[in-house]
Amino acid sequence: MSDNLTITLGSRAASLSSQLSRFATTRRHHSTLPFAQLNRPSPIPKPTGLSPLQCQRYLFGGSSQNVLARMERSANNNPGSAAAQNSLYNALLKANMPGIIIERYRSGKFASNSLSEAVYAKALQKVGSGSEQALGQGQQQQQLNPANQNLSADQLQAIGQAVAARSYGGQIGISNKNSGTGAKDTPLYVVVDESLGSSIFRWVRFFLFFGFITYFSLLLVTVFVETTGIMKNVRGSQANEAKPEHQTVRFSDVHGCDEAKDELQELVEFLSNPERFSSLGGKLPKGILLVGPPGTGKTLLARAVAGEAGVPFFYMSGSEFDEIYVGVGAKRVRELFAQARAKAPAIIFIDELDAIGAKRNERDAAYVKQTLNQLLTELDGFSQTSGVIIIAATNFPELLDKALTRPGRFDRKVDVNLPDVRGRVDILNHHMKNIQVSTEVDATVIARGTPGFSGADLENLINQAAIRASRDKKAKVGPEDFDYAKDKILMGAEARNRMLRDEDKLKTAYHEAGHALVAYFSPDAMPLYKITIVPRGVSLGTTHFLPEMDIVSKDYTEYISDIDVSMGGRAAEELIYGPDRVSSGISGVSFFLSLMLYRLLT
Repeated sequence: MSDNLTITLGSRAASLSSQLSRFATTRRHHSTLPFAQLNRPSPIPKPTGLSPLQCQRYLFGGSSQNVLARMERSANNNPGSAAAQNSLYNALLKANMPGIIIERYRSGKFASNSLSEAVYAKALQKVGSGSEQALGQGQQQQQLNPANQNLSADQLQAIGQAVAARSYGGQIGISNKNSGTGAKDTPLYVVVDESLGSSIFRWVRFFLFFGFITYFSLLLVTVFVETTGIMKNVRGSQANEAKPEHQTVRFSDVHGCDEAKDELQELVEFLSNPERFSSLGGKLPKGILLVGPPGTGKTLLARAVAGEAGVPFFYMSGSEFDEIYVGVGAKRVRELFAQARAKAPAIIFIDELDAIGAKRNERDAAYVKQTLNQLLTELDGFSQTSGVIIIAATNFPELLDKALTRPGRFDRKVDVNLPDVRGRVDILNHHMKNIQVSTEVDATVIARGTPGFSGADLENLINQAAIRASRDKKAKVGPEDFDYAKDKILMGAEARNRMLRDEDKLKTAYHEAGHALVAYFSPDAMPLYKITIVPRGVSLGTTHFLPEMDIVSKDYTEYISDIDVSMGGRAAEELIYGPDRVSSGISGVSFFLSLMLYRLLT
């Protein structure tokens, strides 16, 4: 029987191949079986010149094929061993090859026992379960292709899987139920399952292609947006363009910087009457640089110049020139000067000039220098008699590029320093006009107790005092409100909820009293103003002094008095508690003493 099947296969392979090619191309449109009913064997090598039994074995690739081959070889080498035959039968039964079991058992060449008979019976049951369906299709199969009339459904399935594997590769599965004959009306249902490697390669290829398309799409959109400027109005870039402003600020609104006001008065006269200066051949500087600590009124001075002269005021901060796009800063510099020339006479004010005028470095990128180079070009590009004056302000003049501060550009520097006592009094009186102040408030006392305060600090102090008075539901702001605001600015908010031991509070009181007593009996010490043991920040208590004027220098006796006052707290603790019970509260005093001794010796 095996020889007859071999001859029959050779003569009918061509017709079956043509039929199987048709079912392979239409398998997705005709298959309605559940996925679980399909076999998924491993990849199949291409069989050539094999018997139907060997062809069916080739449905299993890889390790399955090798195992069956070894077991068959072992069974053939031991025909008298029933155990070897049973092992092969069980493997064939698991591999869904009942036809091979039946043929091998019926040949009578191999030993058998009761287990072999049981496996043989199971094989007959499997073949019998599909015989009824095969009988219904037999006549149609013979009519469509008479060459197939001697082949069983299992043999056709084996040949179909082998041909499909040869055509498609990978893992091939054909359904066990409702299998066709390969004809047009009864196709064989085959599912090709990708291997793991091909599946990974397909996904990697998809992600690479998707990433490539996404990257170039974003690149094209970015180039289009930058070229057309569609997002310019959406981002609000128009808000960064300088617009002329008419100022109402006057020099009478600026206090604490009288010297700077005197120098800027020349600009007002030039803008008001430029012919008087040009007739004598004099030229005003193109640029004026206002230098000073934050909060001293540099911007207010520039606005006051424009307000006194009655000319348009173009204001821009140094950080507003540059954005994420290259060339925007240089473009805005050109537009700023063009607008100022069109509105001449006018004032251009650039706040925080160090943001765009910092020293250049040869390692900087070219676009970093474009804004500064354009500013230098514009400063050289207009006449000093054109009626346009550039005023700039900075807190760090040492950071500016030397090319920017040379004569012919920003060649005049005006220092706007912190106000002295008289300036602080003027600033306090100016801001107190806007609040209800008690008659007990003395602006001179407040000014004496706030050395080093700028105009912005004093304005904040008045605002804090007004807020506290409003919170306490007072009709007017009193001296205690100003003291509270000053202490809050200098040392932080009160820590009234801090839990302290009674002995710590008492020791703090003795410590601060020691400072006060030594200051009271030292003739060269500063006048005593206030003592408090209310904790603020890291301090448990403070002794305040009130100098008559700002101290710009000290002599030897004054330094010695300051050292005595600083050690007064420790001396008081030693007298009360003994030298071994001195607290750690003198740590801040030790730093102050080191500073005083350093200044005294140097």
